[in-house]
Amino acid sequence: MEGLEDFESFLKNVDKISELVKNLKSYDVTVQQKAIEEADCHIAALNEPYRTKVNKTTINTKPPLKPSFSPQNEGPESFMKIMERDAEDRRIKRIAKEKKATALKDKGNEAYAQGDYETAVKYYSDGLDELRDMQPLYTNRAQAYIKLGKYKEAISDCEWALKCNERCIKAYVHMGKAFMELKKYNESRHCFEKIVEIEPGREKMVKEYLIQVDLEAERENQEMNAREEFDKGEVKARTVPQLLEKLSRPGQMPLFYRGGLELLLQAVTDCTGQTLFRLNNGFSIISSNDMVRSCLLQKTKGPDSQQLCVSVLKLWRVICSGNDENQKMLMTCPVTRQATIDLVTSEHFAVRKECLALLCMYSQMPHSRRLAIDSLNVHMLVRNLMVCISQPNQQQENTAVNILENFAAEDKFCIQLRNMLTDSVIVPFTTMLRQCSAYVYKEILYSMLGLIISLSTMTSPVIQEHAVSLCDCCLGLLRDSDGGVITRVTGVLSTVLPQSSEAVLHVIQADVVRSMCRLLKKSGPTATKYAIRTLTVCTAASHLAREELVKSDKKLSILRHLLDSSCDEMVSGNAALCLAHCLELEGIASNLLGTDIVLRLLRNAAGDAKKTAVRQNAAIALGKLCRSEPRHLNKLRELHGLEILHSCMKFIT
Repeated sequence: MEGLEDFESFLKNVDKISELVKNLKSYDVTVQQKAIEEADCHIAALNEPYRTKVNKTTINTKPPLKPSFSPQNEGPESFMKIMERDAEDRRIKRIAKEKKATALKDKGNEAYAQGDYETAVKYYSDGLDELRDMQPLYTNRAQAYIKLGKYKEAISDCEWALKCNERCIKAYVHMGKAFMELKKYNESRHCFEKIVEIEPGREKMVKEYLIQVDLEAERENQEMNAREEFDKGEVKARTVPQLLEKLSRPGQMPLFYRGGLELLLQAVTDCTGQTLFRLNNGFSIISSNDMVRSCLLQKTKGPDSQQLCVSVLKLWRVICSGNDENQKMLMTCPVTRQATIDLVTSEHFAVRKECLALLCMYSQMPHSRRLAIDSLNVHMLVRNLMVCISQPNQQQENTAVNILENFAAEDKFCIQLRNMLTDSVIVPFTTMLRQCSAYVYKEILYSMLGLIISLSTMTSPVIQEHAVSLCDCCLGLLRDSDGGVITRVTGVLSTVLPQSSEAVLHVIQADVVRSMCRLLKKSGPTATKYAIRTLTVCTAASHLAREELVKSDKKLSILRHLLDSSCDEMVSGNAALCLAHCLELEGIASNLLGTDIVLRLLRNAAGDAKKTAVRQNAAIALGKLCRSEPRHLNKLRELHGLEILHSCMKFIT
């Protein structure tokens, strides 16, 4: 009962205090004054049982100055001013903290760039002491933690960064990497996949990260299976370390090492053998052997040395076939990197063959291609491959060309090679084209043309310098009986001509316009794409080219057909642009009266093409058509084309 009475007394006090608080907020000064007096009386009348028996209050020895409060002169407006002043003070303090934190972040970045990751972590931590919600400090410190192998700390920082910004891409990247290092592959994949949800445009980057996760998961699985086989005492599994131990013995004859390599080759034909070779330090044992090293670097050239060299190259190819981790390990060996390039031009056929086979294996898959491009001297590799191509051996020439063509599919390869093409590729290529009637060059011509297309896709001073020579060689091949050669020759013209106005004038004088028109009438989709692009470049640069095109096709039926018969937007866009160039000739628009030109152009202008250039080019062609021949305007109005043209203005401007 005593407890109940205390509770009822407490409720009465709550009601009374609530009423006092309400009156203290009143806009009526009299009510405020009365409430203040009642509050003072209430506080003075408080009984001891309601006071805190244990005083836990921390006394501030430097309390802030209390603002004077005069109920008669102060009100809500004054309170708001006080709050605004407080907010401004907080803003100024935050600006100062941001400045300090940014300065510390910059120092941390400098330390990170110098490889001093411990110091970088210290600066980032000091920055976070100043400002706890600065997201870049968390992601930068996470990156430094990863370098230090502190993956759990990195994940924690990334989680804090996401609390600051839930769409932080860097946080997911670093968290994904940290989880991958901790062998938590599902969590790692989730982090990388989250990036695409936030920014779909980063799909290519995410795909690369997911490939890395899969490779790491595969490597761990391989090593676990290999250790299980070894622990079971499988004879084949035990053979690999035993053979490697014998091959590590110094001072033996080449025949001894060759025999050991041949036996080892039989033991590493499956994934378990490949993995045990790696786990038992096989790459280092082979490449650090003095006898093997001298053979690979061609310091000893006897028959036994050449056979030993062949055995090593064959072993490398077998242990790396289908094994990404082994491919990566092989490319970390300096001897391997040098020998792989130099032995392409070895005077011994068997050595060249095995070296090309090894390079061919690396060139076949995107991941292994990038490994080789990042590790090898690209300029020397290309130069030696071109030397190999010029040697009279059809099989090796085809292999060398295929290697080059495969590597040229990577932008990084083309970029590295872009300014070094003259001696490496262009001069040998033009020499071969001039001799293409010879059977030996005919066999590799198709692949070489594909290589030039890939290399000339990017603008290069070397391509510009040799554009006339390249195009001159290609013109003669437009009459070749092989449709594949004609298609690729046209591809070379379409990529080289935009880089050289001199080359454009040269091919126009050589009647390339008529050749392209003939090709468009009977070619496949790839040749059509190349041919219409070549025509567009020529008609944009030359009045003569436009006249030649109209002479070949007065009603421009070929171009009209390409406007909507092709599913390739590049073809329809270039056809519209080429048509716009021709409409600048007098009388051409009148010749098109009675055709379906307006309807076809409108379909492209009003379409939902992903490339806005298609709609833009169609709209420009329509404008030129109606300006040159006003009678087309009636058809345009009839098809409600003015509204469509108006909607296309955003693309043109």
